[in-house]
Amino acid sequence: MSPNGDGSAADVKPDLGKLLVELQRYGVQVEDIGARTGGAGPSDAGMMWIEGIPVTFPFGAEFVATSPFILREEESGWQLYRDGQRLAAATVPPRPKCYELTTADGIPYWKIALLHLDSLASTVIQTCVYWGNEDQCHFCGIELSLEAGRTIPVKRPWQLAEVSKAAKELDGAVDVTLTTGTNNAPDKGALYLAKCAKAIKESSGLPVQGQFEPPDDLSVFEQVKEMGVDSVGMHVESFDPEVFARVAPGKAKRGIEAYFTAWEKAVEVFGEGQVSTYVILGMGEDPKLTADGCRRAIDMGVYPFVVPIRPIPGSILQDLLPPPPDYVESMYRQVVPYLKQSGFDSSSVKAGCARCNACSGMGAFEREESNGSSRRNLPILQVS
Repeated sequence: MSPNGDGSAADVKPDLGKLLVELQRYGVQVEDIGARTGGAGPSDAGMMWIEGIPVTFPFGAEFVATSPFILREEESGWQLYRDGQRLAAATVPPRPKCYELTTADGIPYWKIALLHLDSLASTVIQTCVYWGNEDQCHFCGIELSLEAGRTIPVKRPWQLAEVSKAAKELDGAVDVTLTTGTNNAPDKGALYLAKCAKAIKESSGLPVQGQFEPPDDLSVFEQVKEMGVDSVGMHVESFDPEVFARVAPGKAKRGIEAYFTAWEKAVEVFGEGQVSTYVILGMGEDPKLTADGCRRAIDMGVYPFVVPIRPIPGSILQDLLPPPPDYVESMYRQVVPYLKQSGFDSSSVKAGCARCNACSGMGAFEREESNGSSRRNLPILQVS
């Protein structure tokens, strides 16, 4: 639950969206607040709310040492500073209570699922057919946490059911995000993920998003929904074909059009706004292709979850820096107004990354748009 106590975010200050973009570029210097390194999901991420808005930010990367942002715990609580000037109050979540528990077979709950602010997340199968070969996604770190002993290879449905119930009751989790490494089966792992979702729904009643590669047989979507998945994420990562082929060679063999085909069918099954895709900025993509791809996805009822790349230590792109704030903001200001004009936004998503929105600045710009901001759209800027 958000710091406001009702699950809603506080009113957004006019410059808060810009601030979030800068935080996700430069990171924040801070004493240990429980950030995680390596693995899938928001790695190398500190997590907090700023004036009620959820945000994750780079935490342990080398470039953060030169960040102008500092998070300090004071008598009045956590405060965010830039170059010595206080910018905003922050709420840093405590270590989840459910992390202190273990399953009946002795596995710590935190090895099964992690709480990202108010969203419980787990990679149900922590291996991928693309890992360690020429098809590996350059931005991914799915097997790094497994190699480091911070998780287990396969999470069982009963384990996830147990952890989700505890996370809801002890820590206020409001949804569950399940992702999986790709396997060679025609369903790409979606059906096992849905089996886990079924157990979670029966145990906790929490809404669940499933994230997986588009299956070969798109009728799988009906099975997945029937088993308890409320929304799905199928992530193209880049609408620029050259970038897609370079950074996700295994996935790119199917082509970008295969994602549009899968999204169209998924929207028929799950509904407008309940299908999403990650769109990563800062990998050398053509900004016009990116904006056009986002608009085409929105026209289909798909939420394009636009995020700046956060290089994962140990991944192929570990030495890449997040893109400049002006570029990221210009993309948000191209995508968000079109999204709002189409009648849906992150607040309508039932579960998953787009619902949480902490790894993007889109939610803040959506709220700014809803509040009637008079700022004109910025031109699309080319990343330098």
